[in-house]
Amino acid sequence: MSAVTSASRRLRLDWLLHETFEISILLKGGFAILEALAGVLLWLIGPNIILALVAHVHTGLAGDPTDWFAATVLRWAEGFSIEAQHFYAIYLVAHGLVKLALVIGLLKGARWAYPTALVVLAAFVAYQLLRFSHTLSPGLLVLTVFDLFVIALIWREWRIRRLRSALM
Repeated sequence: MSAVTSASRRLRLDWLLHETFEISILLKGGFAILEALAGVLLWLIGPNIILALVAHVHTGLAGDPTDWFAATVLRWAEGFSIEAQHFYAIYLVAHGLVKLALVIGLLKGARWAYPTALVVLAAFVAYQLLRFSHTLSPGLLVLTVFDLFVIALIWREWRIRRLRSALM
């Protein structure tokens, strides 16, 4: 294989990894917006509406009134206090806005955003792994794997940016 072919392949791989970085960051941004909006919505609707909605779903869609999952969700909604509602609403809004700020910083190439995003995502991964050890939720595991993938892409982009700035 010639040096030109090897360099060409390396350039294509670099381009593909950079595009993957940008797409994954945009996905994170989209989810951050949805998360913040969900927090605002949770703040506005209140626990009584949540209970009514869950009760409706439990009786109307569960089909089987003894369904374990539907009954568990209904019990959770019955115990969902105004304090819990406020905690989750603030948590979702804050979590979403922090991620959105990081996404904007990364997409603009802000120097501070790379190490900050690595630390924040690493903290999220640690928390998700702790939660996974209690719940064994496959969805949480998928989210953690995606976050680890994004961490690797951010690390790579940060290394390249530092190298480029050192050469200039």
